[in-house]
Amino acid sequence: MIVVKLPSSGVDLTPLKKALAEKVAGASLDDHRAFIDRMRTMAQTTIAGGIGLMILMLAATVLSVIFATRGAMATNRPIVEVLHFIGAKSGFIAGQFQRHFLMLGLEGGLIGGGLAMLLFGVAGIGSRMGAGTASGDQVATLFGSFTLGWDGYLAIAGQIVLIAVVAAIASRRTVTRTLETVE
Repeated sequence: MIVVKLPSSGVDLTPLKKALAEKVAGASLDDHRAFIDRMRTMAQTTIAGGIGLMILMLAATVLSVIFATRGAMATNRPIVEVLHFIGAKSGFIAGQFQRHFLMLGLEGGLIGGGLAMLLFGVAGIGSRMGAGTASGDQVATLFGSFTLGWDGYLAIAGQIVLIAVVAAIASRRTVTRTLETVE
């Protein structure tokens, strides 16, 4: 086995591969391109899967908020109708529901996001404690480190805000559409 480090710029190894096959019987040239391509494909698939899960989570959040808002509207329908008939604007009524579901979305996001941050923090501590051991190195090789930088924690905080905003917007739209049927 001979290991050769090549510059990162594209090097055409076809002539070397051909010459090696002609000169040395049974010799082969492995430039790890196939392995790197498979790893890149796996990483891109994992990223696409994560994005898909995020989209599904947002869709589930929107649907949950819509059903919860409809339930709250059904429960409070007589009060909402009276408010509407005595002159309360639809925007005022929708704003009350929006504020309520914004707070619920923020609370749920803080619980979920806080637990995610805690999980990554504990996993990062565990991976640092296992560093240098055979099992720790194997886990690090398979999964990488479980540490998040500040940008990762900032992304989780962004998701918390996103969930709260999605909940508020979905609630407002649901109330506004429901009030349009009352008129």
